[in-house]
Amino acid sequence: MERKLNFEPKMVFEYFEDLTRIPRGSGDEKAVSDYLVDFAKKHNLEYIQDDAMNVIIKKTASAGYEHLDAVILQGHMDMVNEKNNDKVHDFSKDPLTLKIVDDYIYADNTTLGADNGVAVAMSMAILASSDIPHPALEVVLTVEEEVGLVGAYKLDASHLNGKYLINLDSEEEGELLVSCAGGARAKLSVPVDYTSISGNYLTCKISISGLKGGHSGMDIIKGRGNSNKIMGRLLTDLTKTLSFEIFSISGGSKMNAIPRECDAIIAIIEKDKENLEFFLDKWNANLKNEFAGKDEDAQVSLHLVSLSSHKVLDEESKLRALAAIMVLPSGINSMSAAIENLVESSVNLGILSMNSEYMIMESAIRSSIKSSKRNIINQYKAVAYLTGAEMSIDSDYPEWQYNPDSKLRTLFEKVYKDMNNKDSKIVAIHAGVECGLFKEKMPDLDMISIGPNMAEVHTPNEHLSISSVKRTYEYLLEVLKRFKEI
Repeated sequence: MERKLNFEPKMVFEYFEDLTRIPRGSGDEKAVSDYLVDFAKKHNLEYIQDDAMNVIIKKTASAGYEHLDAVILQGHMDMVNEKNNDKVHDFSKDPLTLKIVDDYIYADNTTLGADNGVAVAMSMAILASSDIPHPALEVVLTVEEEVGLVGAYKLDASHLNGKYLINLDSEEEGELLVSCAGGARAKLSVPVDYTSISGNYLTCKISISGLKGGHSGMDIIKGRGNSNKIMGRLLTDLTKTLSFEIFSISGGSKMNAIPRECDAIIAIIEKDKENLEFFLDKWNANLKNEFAGKDEDAQVSLHLVSLSSHKVLDEESKLRALAAIMVLPSGINSMSAAIENLVESSVNLGILSMNSEYMIMESAIRSSIKSSKRNIINQYKAVAYLTGAEMSIDSDYPEWQYNPDSKLRTLFEKVYKDMNNKDSKIVAIHAGVECGLFKEKMPDLDMISIGPNMAEVHTPNEHLSISSVKRTYEYLLEVLKRFKEI
């Protein structure tokens, strides 16, 4: 089998390339979970595969390290499956097509899965090696992290003895992540009724596209456009300009990805086509102005389409649906007063869809302050009450608070300074990592999170730095080697 990733460290990139050939979207991890079990068997390592498909692989300490507390290496095996609309790719069976541009690895018009395949690959390389000094290791690779930390929720921590946890799910080299936001997923189902449309009319598809999207935690501070919210604004504005009916609205595919595209299929009378085109031209100008420097390629387009259905939202449902989109919180809710440029709480209306009974709005809520998270949830309950919507909350996960007495952080800082002759950067992020749940299950854990440089995760432009993987892996090995200093 010819390999595309012929880089050092060899084993890390070989395992990473293997992972790009295995389906591992959230909820579809059986194949990659079984692959990890086969790996453990091949290397005569103790393993546990639980009912959720989480995998724990244990390796005894190197000579001279037997007296040290065990160290947990932790990441997640699932990835976000996103592709450009014109890309033909079946994530359930097709391998990713890799390409190299300068120092970066991309996939061809799909997500790369470096988040968090790089953690899996690094952990496997350490487990497979016979010449790396280290304490006893417990490698924990979870499922469905990207849809609410599901695997970490279901993990039985009684299988673990480690006192230190190194999470490998960060995305910027030289940063030591020491705290993260908690979060929850909210789903509002707004009831709608349909009526039949008759007579002569044009069926039009209005599309929002060209947005950058991104991770709903890491990238929310960049002020990028949310296609679902933009569509709500546009259609609400259109009600003041001409008469139209709504067949459907749909946008986004992941709650934790800022939606890049949204389509609305509407009906207008033929004589209003020119007015609609003029209206959309103005909206394109508005978007260029509003998102200059943030989402400069945002655009609205119009296409005539044909539908077999004649069912449109009745007038009351149309107005209720648009009002719900308009008033539902989405975006930055508050900024931290303690940490510069840290978003404290936010919401992302990630998925907008319709069926025969409901318009469904699915959002990711994040906050580093528990009470702020509860306040946002209460706002959602208020919208549900006002619109008669059904509401559910799930995947409610805890924040990870900063530990000022972390011995693990001190070791990482010292090693980084020795290797690079400069200080590492201590950061907190507005995103959920599994550390919060591990801390809840194992309160005495000392934790940190690191990772190599990657960018635009959760989008088809996701890319991973080759040289940064090498440096980060060498950094991790040096920390393991110097664990006697703790």
